[in-house]
This record gives sequence, C-alpha cells and structure tokens, in this order.
Amino acid sequence: MRALVVGSGYLGGTIGGRVRALGGQAVLSSRRRPGAASASGLDWRELDVRSPLACREIVRDVAPDALVVVHGPSDITWCEQNPDEAMAAHGAGARNLAAAADGRPVLLISTDNVFDGERTSSAESDAVNPANAYGAAKLAAERTLLDTGTALALRVSLVYGWDPDGIRPNFFTTCARALRAGRELEVPDDHWNTPVLVDDVAAWSVALLLAGRTGLLHLGGPERLSRHAWARRIAAALDLDDTGVRAVPRERSAYACRPVNACLHSERAAELPELTGLEPAGVDESALRLSAIAAADTDRPT
Repeated sequence: MRALVVGSGYLGGTIGGRVRALGGQAVLSSRRRPGAASASGLDWRELDVRSPLACREIVRDVAPDALVVVHGPSDITWCEQNPDEAMAAHGAGARNLAAAADGRPVLLISTDNVFDGERTSSAESDAVNPANAYGAAKLAAERTLLDTGTALALRVSLVYGWDPDGIRPNFFTTCARALRAGRELEVPDDHWNTPVLVDDVAAWSVALLLAGRTGLLHLGGPERLSRHAWARRIAAALDLDDTGVRAVPRERSAYACRPVNACLHSERAAELPELTGLEPAGVDESALRLSAIAAADTDRPT
C-alpha cells in the first residue's frame, strides 16, 4: 500500500511508520515541516488542505492507494476560540480531500468530542451532539467523507505516547516530564477518558485500510478513568513521587471545554477479523512500555 497521510504530527508520523513497517510506502503532508521524531525519516510534502488545487496536485503527484486524514488543528481550546478556522481546516478540508481522492479509500481519524459527554461512554450507534467547536468541525469532516461511500471514520479516545518534540505534548508526556522535574501538576478528577496508546491507533488504522473497511468505528482504551487517577498511575509506573499531582475541577482547568465523559467503546470491533490480536493496551502496561523511552530521554530540558 502507498498511503498519503494528511497530517505529520505524532499520530500521523506513527501511522506512516506502521505502513512502512508492514512493507508499504507512506508520504506525510502538512502545512509545516514535521520535527524529526514525527517524520521518522518518511517523505514529506507541503499541503494546505484548505486549497482545492493543492489537494488535487498532491494526490496526482503522490498517486496513493489510500489517504489517511489526521491533520489539525487539534488544540480543542484553540478551536473553541477560533471556530471558523477550525471548520475551514476540518470541514472544508474534508470536502477538498474527498474531491481529490476521487474514489480512493480514505481513513479519517475523528474524535470523542462529537459527543456531548452525557453518557458514561459512547458507541457507534449513539446520537452525536458535538461538545465544542472541534467536535463540530470533525463531525462535518466525517459526514463529508462518509458520503463518498469509500471512507472510514475512526473515532479515537485520548491518544497518548512519548512525544517530547510535539508542539503540544500529549497527556502522558506532559505528566511524565512534570513528575520527573518535581513540578506541581493540576489535573481534573471529574473529566473521564478511555486513553488509547498511539501505537494501537496506528495498528488499527493500517489494518482497517488494508481490509477495506468503511463506515464508523470507535477505538477507546480498555479502561475509563479520570485525568487525576491517570496521572497518579503514570507516576506509579515511572516510580515517581505523585505528591505534586493536585485534583482540580474540570471547569477550572485547561479541559473546561471538553465533555465530562470523553470515552468511547465499540459495538463493531469484535466482529472484524483484521483486528484480532490488536486489542488496545491498558494504561499501566503502556506506561511501563513507555517508561524506558522516557528514562532514556535524559538530555531534554524539563
């Protein structure tokens, strides 16, 4: 498979690396050149998805078998403050990519923020009601791409891994670095997630593309827990002091515009043979796996 990955951040780079590890080719694309960790030696092309011409040209030049759409902006607070720009990137960008794909398979990485968080966890058949501007923009992208009949929208819960080079390092990285430095960490104890390891998202994405799946699918981690509880579990896995982890209300935190329950589960996944053996790892198992990488990262400032 030759894949065009629209988005060159941590998740996009990991998906591209998974394609390559399985013997395929991947080209990353984004408005800005990715950092070394995100690119991982993959080819990169500049792309602004808001331009219909740019989308047509890159598909023509790369000639991919399939597209993976995982571009930003993904800063939910920024999207809440800039809803028009968020919709232009995700909603209008999806229209441009759908036209440029011209019938090719497309896998869109979507979000739990298409739900309002009133349920403890949401499945594929549950009614959507975006919690914020980011969720509304991603839902618009979903509908546009699913209307082509050749797309899969893979909604993922909170993605994490070791990503010290990211513009906005994910929750695991942020916690690990703060704990290592002995800094105080304020995290809500009333904001719930089903965190999923970045490697698991990449494994599912490529398996589903190769199987030709379309429609909607959810990927959440196997455990529902609060950010506060998760931060303490990260500290335990890394053998670090957690006394600096302070519980705060979600409404007084950086997560105020997120749904209370940003949690997903799937009604479909167990029926898909290509996902056999790809069960998402739990947060403790993943933290132990990531701890060696984090511990080796001794030269970075904290």
